Parts: sequence; C-alpha cells; structure tokens
Amino acid sequence: MRDIGHNQLPHRSLDDLVRRRLRTWPQRPPGALETLKQNGIWMRARPGAADTSLHPFLRLPGSNRLRTVPDGLWLHFSPNPADPFVDILCIEACASLQNLLDKRSRFAPSTSSLLAVCPVPWLLAPQDAKDKMPRWRRIKLLRQEPVAPLALPVRDVRVLYGLKDRQYEGFARTQMPQAHEYFCPMDALIDEEGASNPAMQALIARASGAANFMRLP
Repeated sequence: MRDIGHNQLPHRSLDDLVRRRLRTWPQRPPGALETLKQNGIWMRARPGAADTSLHPFLRLPGSNRLRTVPDGLWLHFSPNPADPFVDILCIEACASLQNLLDKRSRFAPSTSSLLAVCPVPWLLAPQDAKDKMPRWRRIKLLRQEPVAPLALPVRDVRVLYGLKDRQYEGFARTQMPQAHEYFCPMDALIDEEGASNPAMQALIARASGAANFMRLP
C-alpha cells in the first residue's frame, strides 16, 4: 500500500517518506547474498532512530567537514580484526535529475579512499530495542568498548538510486549505469512492503561482489 503519489510530493517530503520506509527495513539488506565474499555482519546505519543524529556517515580521509549522508546506508563489517574494512550499500532517493547528478558524483570512482565513520554513541547503542547487546559487541573487529569513533576504509561500494517514474523510464532507455550503480522506481522505495518485494530482493542480490563470479571457491 502506498501513500499519496510521489510525483506530487515536495523534495523534502519525499526524502522523509523514503527514510520512514527504509527505517522499517531489516539490519541485513533484503535479498543480500550470504557468500564467502561477505561473511561478516551487516548493520543498517541509516536511517536510524528519528530522535538522534548520531549515525554513521561517509567522508574522505583528511576531510572532517564534508560528509556524505545517504538516505539509506548499510554496512558490512569485515569479520577479521587483522584486515578491517566495510562494504557499503547506499540508497539514494532522487527527486530530480539534478539531484541524481549531484548524488552520483559523490560515489564516482576515485583514487581516494572513502571512509565509513561510526560514532561512539551509535556503537554503544543496541541495534534493536528488543535486544540490549550494544552494536560494538556484534562487530568482530572490536575487542573492547570503544572510546573513539570507528573509521574504516570502504572496500566495496554499491548504490541504489530511486527515481520518479518519468525520469526512471528515460534513464533506463537512454543511459548506461556505472558498475556500482543500480536503479529502481521511487514507488519501490516508498512501498510499505518494499523490503519483501521479490523484485527489490533480486536487485539487491545482484548488488553483490559475488554476482560478478561464475562460481566461488
């Protein structure tokens, strides 16, 4: 079931609606494959609880002011403390073509390393109100309670962009995505049952490093 048509919503209202829907998605992205390529733990970093702004964000090394804050952000943590990294799945709702161009530029391939930063309050909080275990205890990279933010290099980036119907149709007809980019109609993100949509699960399953191999060892 959907709310009012997204084509009539102002940009900010549309972003808010998408975030409300994504807040109901599970800690593991729906459809994400369980493979040897990603055998650590997934956590939903954004959107989080509406009453706090202390959620993980992305930045470039040496840049403390310019942050990238996706509408949706899932982190896959390496299970090996000797080789710390995260893989990220980002979801961005784009209300206009200019908005799409701006957001695509933030994830364009670069020679710089992207960092995912997890604030201390987020690490100390539980991921589920029904389970009081703090997040840091679930992350095998951490051996003791953190007193400083956890900043990890991003190994793999996958981005899912939601576009309004007309823009989605035009983009799908005329444009070629980059290897890390995936696209869906905005309806799929604002659908109350979006996380259980088989087409969405299949799309996210393709947004995996394992999908690039004929077979895995």
